Amino acid sequence: MKTLMSWSDLPSFSSAEEEATYWSEHQLDPHLIEGSLHRPDSRESTTVTLRFDPRMLSKIKRIARGRYLNYQSMVKQWLAERIEEEQRDL
Repeated sequence: MKTLMSWSDLPSFSSAEEEATYWSEHQLDPHLIEGSLHRPDSRESTTVTLRFDPRMLSKIKRIARGRYLNYQSMVKQWLAERIEEEQRDL
């Protein structure tokens, strides 16, 4: 069995049968698989402090409760969506 050491060595397949034949004779190097897995790491998250008007925070929490979400997670989701929108407009 041949071991694939790089993703660039992976050919394109014209059919499922061709791909099945290829994988019956090849395997991925474990390091290649390991490197492609995403594992959330606490170092990937940074704590920030935001000051909200108490009435605004209350409204945000009320909206989050209505959606059965943690308000902080909902705010992060809103920010992520807005960032995507801003990047599309560039």
